[in-house]
Amino acid sequence: QVQLVESGGGLVQPGGSLRLSCAASDLTLDYYAVGWFRQAPGKEREGVSCATKTNGVTYYADSVKGRFTISRDNAKSTVYLQMNTLTPEDTAVYFCAADRNLWECALHPDWYDYWGQGTQVTVSS
Repeated sequence: QVQLVESGGGLVQPGGSLRLSCAASDLTLDYYAVGWFRQAPGKEREGVSCATKTNGVTYYADSVKGRFTISRDNAKSTVYLQMNTLTPEDTAVYFCAADRNLWECALHPDWYDYWGQGTQVTVSS
């Protein structure tokens, strides 16, 4: 059974950094587009970043461009999200997702079949 497990969340001060990890099991990550999403209280889930399975192209939401970096280590079946210069507006539960059918990748959650359980990121002084 496919599982995605996020880790690395926590409490960080504004301007700080965190690196989230998403470990995948029972799937060959090479064959999947992957994405990171977040959901703040009272808000809809929004796409943060995604990476294609084929050519390593990445996409970012405008709100995180230049601050967040997605990467993937297919050999370790792990996807990462490096988050720098965090602000209180980045506070949310962060989810990773994967889908085998996407040729590119997408920042809309409806495109993804597999989801992790989420990890809380809180940016506060």
